[in-house]
Amino acid sequence: MASPQEREETLKGLTEAVTQFDEEKVAELSKRALELGIEPGDAILNGLTPGMERAGHLYEQQEYFVPELLLCSDALNAGLNILKPLLRTEASDTRVRVVIGTVEGDIHEIGKNLVRTMYEAAGWEVFDLGTDVNMARFVEEQKRTDAHVVALSALMTTSMTAMPEIITALKAASPRVTIMAGGAPLTEETAKRYGADGYADNCGAVVRQTLKALRTAREA
Repeated sequence: MASPQEREETLKGLTEAVTQFDEEKVAELSKRALELGIEPGDAILNGLTPGMERAGHLYEQQEYFVPELLLCSDALNAGLNILKPLLRTEASDTRVRVVIGTVEGDIHEIGKNLVRTMYEAAGWEVFDLGTDVNMARFVEEQKRTDAHVVALSALMTTSMTAMPEIITALKAASPRVTIMAGGAPLTEETAKRYGADGYADNCGAVVRQTLKALRTAREA
C-alpha cells in the first residue's frame, strides 16, 4: 500500500509526464501506481486528467498548440491503456453515457477526439458518431443508448449554425438530456443562445463542465 508521500509523488509525476507528453514515463508511472496499490480511478482522475487539464490551460495561453495537445493526448492514452481495464466501474445503467459527434457539414475531429478521451478517462461510456453527423442520427443514437449527455462539436462558423436545430430536436425527443456544445468558433454565450446546457472552452475542462450541467439539470 502506498504511503501518502508515495501516492502524491506518483500522481504528481503522472500529471507532469502527460503535460510533457512523455509516453514512456506515463506508462512507467501507471504501472508503478498499480504496484503501490493506488486505485486505477485515483491514478486517472488525480494523475492523468490534471495533466490534460494543464495542457488545455497552456493551449488557452498560446504556449501549446494543436500538435502539443495531440501529443499530450497520446501520453494520456498510454496511461489509460494500462489503467482503464482495471477500473471498477459502476453498473452500466448508472454510469454516465455520452453520445458525441461533429455536426453535419464539418469533418474536423481533433477536438472531438480529445473530448472523447477526457470522457473515457472519467470512466464514462462514450458513443462516438464521428464527423458530419446529421440531426436525425444524433436523435436516433441518443434514444438507442438512452445517453445522459449529447456532446456537439463544430470547428467552422458555417457548421455551428446547425446546432440550434439539432438541440431543439434532441430536447423534443428527450427533454431531460443534457447537451454540451463546443468548438473553436463557439463561445459560452453562443452555446447558451443555441439552447445548450453546457459549454467548455478546452478539453481539459469538459468533464468538470459536463458534471456541472448534469447537476444543474437534476436540480431543475
